[in-house]
Amino acid sequence: MCRPGTRQCPIRNGRRLAQNSRYLERALPDLQVPIVITGAMTPLGFEGSDGLQNLTEGLFATRFLKPGIYIVMHGQHFPIANVRKDKALSRFIWCERGPF
Repeated sequence: MCRPGTRQCPIRNGRRLAQNSRYLERALPDLQVPIVITGAMTPLGFEGSDGLQNLTEGLFATRFLKPGIYIVMHGQHFPIANVRKDKALSRFIWCERGPF
C-alpha cells in the first residue's frame, strides 16, 4: 500500500501484530510518516465485523497522526509501544509499555 514519496501508510494486520510491530520498529527507526496498523476483532465478512469501521478509521488517522507506528481500532489510536490486546475485553488497551 505504501509508495515512495507517500505521506502516510495504513497496514491491515492479521494475527501477528506483535511480530509485525517489532519488525517495523527495528526496520524503520527514523520514520517521516505515520504508519497505522489496523484489523478486526471479528473478521470482515462475518456478521458484526468491526473490520470496515477500523479500516476507515485507520485511513482517516493517517492524515492527522505524527510520524510513528500506531494501532487504530474502535475509534482509538495507540502508539505501538503503549498498547496491548486485552483478550477478555476483545479490544486493545493503553499500557505504560506494551509487549512489543
